Amino acid sequence: MDFKLTDEQSLLRDGLTRFLSTRYGLEKSRAAAKTGAGWQPEIWHAFAKELGILGAALPEDAGGIGGGAVEMMLIAEALGHALVIEPYVDTAVVAAGLLRRACGDAAGALLERIVSGTAVVSLAATEATSGEFWQDVTTKAVRDGGDWLLTGEKIVSASTPLATHVLISARTAGERTDTEGISLFLVEIASATSNIEFHHYRTVDDRRASDITLEGFRVPATALLGDEGAAWASLARARDEGAAAISAEAVGCMRKVLADTVEYCKQRQQFGQPIGSFQVLQHRMVDMYMEVEQSAAAVLLAILKLDEDESTRAQAVSAAKATVGRAAQFVGQQAVQLHGGMGMTEELAIGHYFKRLTALQFEFGSTDHHITRYGRLTTR
Repeated sequence: MDFKLTDEQSLLRDGLTRFLSTRYGLEKSRAAAKTGAGWQPEIWHAFAKELGILGAALPEDAGGIGGGAVEMMLIAEALGHALVIEPYVDTAVVAAGLLRRACGDAAGALLERIVSGTAVVSLAATEATSGEFWQDVTTKAVRDGGDWLLTGEKIVSASTPLATHVLISARTAGERTDTEGISLFLVEIASATSNIEFHHYRTVDDRRASDITLEGFRVPATALLGDEGAAWASLARARDEGAAAISAEAVGCMRKVLADTVEYCKQRQQFGQPIGSFQVLQHRMVDMYMEVEQSAAAVLLAILKLDEDESTRAQAVSAAKATVGRAAQFVGQQAVQLHGGMGMTEELAIGHYFKRLTALQFEFGSTDHHITRYGRLTTR
């Protein structure tokens, strides 16, 4: 495949890379992750005001600058390389895509706020009983006069502790696993003061997430995004877009891990010579390199297929996510082993990247889930 970036795409990638190398230190970001709000709001505002990346992958009619999936891939990979914890994928990819497809004045206004950096939007789609399947929705939404009452529980809603708004999927019709009858509701978190409970926590990879309990939580009719009961197609696409984006992020993580491992093996001395001179370790690093490059190729194919029909898109995304999942496990484990005991400490970057690569294997569908889905899609 002969794929070349445009001049604008190269400038976007290079500008973001320079910004992160000079203004996004790992030590400071880890300290922010473990204390206070769990992120650096000033970095988020710089993403919007100085770099414009929060709208770079959005079309102009959505308040963006006319980019698309390739721009999203470049941004996600650069953020992965720097191990950025700010919620780009959750807000500027997943939530922004859902809002753009929902249309309407409320969705459009919130999209503009995402692009300007004044709003952070998360998605609450998973439930304790749903496992890998977002269409398995037991949270109910019933009409009460001109309002809706939401009742149910959502788990592991990524980035909700950082968010100003959350999108909640709920069933307005149909049976538990039906794709028809699922609706999407927009909730402003600051105004959610009764009949809703947020349990915030820090995840193993220093991100923030929430479990949400709704007990007859009242929202106005305007909180319904799009047509009643017709949110599944948009949710399915959002999940594929999120999977493609974090796969690109994983490629950035793995490139950094590989580079750090090669450098470490050049410096670490054993038996009077660098351990990188030992052929068996060179073979390991070559295997790591091959896994990274295969992942990058699979991600690029998925990115280029995001606008195809649902089946084609799903096949490419599942192939990429499964390839990346396998590679993330292999590259992360090999990097830790080659660093020895230091690889699991907080002192070296490698331990932090290893935890992120581990978590990435399960976001937007696990490796096993995507292997199964790919098999199902290709044997029809």
